Amino acid sequence: MSRHSWSLHAYHLIEPDEQLDLFACREVRVHLAARQIELGSVADRTLCGGFLPAQPLWKPVDKPTLRDKRLCVACREVLEAQRRGERLGWPEV
Repeated sequence: MSRHSWSLHAYHLIEPDEQLDLFACREVRVHLAARQIELGSVADRTLCGGFLPAQPLWKPVDKPTLRDKRLCVACREVLEAQRRGERLGWPEV
């Protein structure tokens, strides 16, 4: 069995726009989203299942990003599970 390669390059950091509109997180949090759209998944959601903001600011993810206190706890947990090779489903919204 081949080993799944995992990299922070597979993700984007999302910073909501200043309006925090209806599709954005209600808190001032940064979220993670998959860089590449996967078939069979919802493309307009963050790792934690929340909607992407209307005009997100996309940034690359690096190790210091993971220590940012504004990072969504649920996004971090999904990222860590994926790092361990676990496949988590989308939370019910």
